[in-house]
Amino acid sequence: MSSGPAGHVVRSTVRPHRETGASAPLRTFLPTADGVSIDFVYEPGAAVYDAAESSARHPVFAVAHGFTGDVDRPHVRRVASVLARHGAVVTFSFRGHGRSGGHSTVGDREVLDLAAAVDRARSLGHARVVTVGFSMGGSVVLRHAALHPGTVDAVVSVSAPARWYYRGTAPMRRLHWMVTRPEGRLVGRYGFRTRIHRRDWDPVPLSPVEAVPRIAPAPLLIVHGDRDGYFPLDHPRMLAEAAAGHGELWLEHGMGHAEHAAGEGLLTRIGDWAVARAG
Repeated sequence: MSSGPAGHVVRSTVRPHRETGASAPLRTFLPTADGVSIDFVYEPGAAVYDAAESSARHPVFAVAHGFTGDVDRPHVRRVASVLARHGAVVTFSFRGHGRSGGHSTVGDREVLDLAAAVDRARSLGHARVVTVGFSMGGSVVLRHAALHPGTVDAVVSVSAPARWYYRGTAPMRRLHWMVTRPEGRLVGRYGFRTRIHRRDWDPVPLSPVEAVPRIAPAPLLIVHGDRDGYFPLDHPRMLAEAAAGHGELWLEHGMGHAEHAAGEGLLTRIGDWAVARAG
């Protein structure tokens, strides 16, 4: 598996706060635990103030994008810009997406990508980390919190599936064609800048609904639109039921799917929730 984009020389531009100050935006490539190079961006956002207060007052949001997204997509940048009013923000491209190395495993080993981003956020001096994921990224933040307990202070999952292999809607049938068929993977590579792994999951990873009970005591917020064209409302309700009263469920009237459908008002409410719940 490639550890970086072909022909690209990876050089870290990250410096600790004592050298750069909290106000410096940073872009670099992070190595994951399995050796994939991940395109990573840090923006101080609301952390532009006395550096001595940064870890105490403001969280850092780690934003996990949906399938075929990447750190430079306008909808990802819009999410980051709104959350930056509440704290620092780290964004990154999952493996196989954008300038990151490797191939997408559609939610399986992407947990390692998020783990690398969360670890780097901690190393930048932030005591509180909130993960915010959309669609595929929404499933990743749930599984990351379950598999890496104690590493995050709050979890927000937006438009996530509850279970794997769902094909009950036309958009999901198209997605499965892209992932499982050679011609579909060509469309993913050249049409969506997404390189998809050709092998099936083996073993099948922990599902989102199985992950949810393991997240406590970290606060959990599940957000879903009642006009989501990918995953109907039984998915967020399954996740909320699995939380057994620990998580909150917001069903958003008129909302569609993931980052594209998350308006400024909703993102602001998510930021407010995270600041209040993350300690």
